[in-house]
Amino acid sequence: MTPGCRHANLEPEAATLERIAALRAGAESMSARDRVMAAVAQQEPDRVPVDLWVAREVRQRLTEYFGCDYDSLLDMLGVDFRVVQGPRYAGPEIEAHPDGTVGDVWGVRRQTVSYGEGASRGTYLEVAHSPLATMTTVREIEQYDGWPSPDWWDCSHIADECRRHAGKCVVYAGDRLDRTAQLKTAMYLRGVEQIMLDLVLNPAIVECIVAHITSYFLDLNRRVFQAAADAFDIFMMGDDFGMQTGLLVSPQKWERFFEPGFRQYIDLAHAHGLKVMHHTCGAVEPLIPRFIDAGLDILQSLQPRAAGMDLAVLKKRYGSHLCLQGSIDIQQTMPYGRPEDVRHEVRERMRVGKPGGGFIICTAHNLQADVPTENIVALLEAYHEFAPYETR
Repeated sequence: MTPGCRHANLEPEAATLERIAALRAGAESMSARDRVMAAVAQQEPDRVPVDLWVAREVRQRLTEYFGCDYDSLLDMLGVDFRVVQGPRYAGPEIEAHPDGTVGDVWGVRRQTVSYGEGASRGTYLEVAHSPLATMTTVREIEQYDGWPSPDWWDCSHIADECRRHAGKCVVYAGDRLDRTAQLKTAMYLRGVEQIMLDLVLNPAIVECIVAHITSYFLDLNRRVFQAAADAFDIFMMGDDFGMQTGLLVSPQKWERFFEPGFRQYIDLAHAHGLKVMHHTCGAVEPLIPRFIDAGLDILQSLQPRAAGMDLAVLKKRYGSHLCLQGSIDIQQTMPYGRPEDVRHEVRERMRVGKPGGGFIICTAHNLQADVPTENIVALLEAYHEFAPYETR
């Protein structure tokens, strides 16, 4: 009977856990935290660190399939990271509206949208109202009464929450819809189309909005880092600067509008002894040298079907300066491939990502509800089959 599992004496889930346990038994000689820190430092640990990103529906499916609570399951699957959201909201009541939309701390309203059918059915929150969308002047932006305050958050529990995960690599990521960002938050507030127009036609409005966003996150994160009292290992921020075929903003506009805040976020985390991970979807290769120059430690996602994001190329160009995390395809391989396709992709990613350290295996984003369970099982087993470094 595998500890923490209700059904560990049954097939096929028990067989999966037993195979993973056997693969890990001969490969692990470091703590999860030390393993990750070695990889980030461009050193080869005992095996490649493993991360797991899943949507809410997949998390529930996996806990039911394996009969385990999620923390126990992560332990048995050899996942090296534990993500904590951080502070608890303690501010003014967030309003639910008669049309079914729900607001957030910025005054952005979202509605629940369903996709898929049957076992592949899932939900996500879609922006339904951007409170700054119709404003036309900097003065209106400045006078907006919905700017959030860092005082609305309670950080008193953070250190204790982190210490529950002793030995793991603890990541502070914030809520996914309110993660430390600039462009993404501006998109929520202003609307995607409008903020893109503003970058060309209304640069002063962009600068005003971004200034409010960065000021808020810098103040909030400073409080979070202080409250954590060195219990975090990695600070994760996230801003999607790319799309499938190229950048959302030119390198020149990125440098003007977003590089200052990007650097400030990193500098603040480094001042508190943290490594910094940045998540971005899309084709962002032209920005990677700028990320490195700003001091970024880990680039997360590596969307393999986006233009210019081939792991072998990125590893050759940037692998000595930056730890790379991700690269397993969730657009085709995971939802539509066969288990043998998944295994082949993991093997190839390990082949090019492992040498010299600086690589963390993970999917390019959350596994969604349309990914078959057998493909997830194949992914998890392949991670550990191909993760070990040769014994020295």
